[in-house]
Amino acid sequence: MKVKHGRELIEFNRNYKELDGIFHEIAQKMELSNSAFSILYTLVEFGGGCLQKDIADYYSTSRQTINSSIKNLEEKGIISLEKGKRREQHLYLTPKGQALVQEKIVPVVEMENRIFAAMEPEESRELLRLTKKLVSLYRKEVDAQNFYPGKEENG
Repeated sequence: MKVKHGRELIEFNRNYKELDGIFHEIAQKMELSNSAFSILYTLVEFGGGCLQKDIADYYSTSRQTINSSIKNLEEKGIISLEKGKRREQHLYLTPKGQALVQEKIVPVVEMENRIFAAMEPEESRELLRLTKKLVSLYRKEVDAQNFYPGKEENG
């Protein structure tokens, strides 16, 4: 089947994949999986005590993938888990995890801050506005589609 992509869509997809590849490269250089990197990044962003489900929802990643990485990070002594209400698991950095985050994740956050600071304020606001609009339009289209043949649209 041949599908024609518009020029802008091709360029957008290429740029999106390149940016995703950059973060994959960063994680690899740190000897972390993409999901482990995301977990540690989120702990920096949210602070200690965030939930597994919060990370999965924030990154639109399966809870199973996040759970596997959490177990691996816990076995390495980088994070600890504390039971919350019902089956909730709160994630905290151990002292070893705090040192790792300070050495590897904080520099990435600082790099991102430099990148956004290199843009004019109007450019960064416009990038955020357009990204939000794009996500909203994708969400609307995906919700309207039936990508699961044999299932009801609302089920």
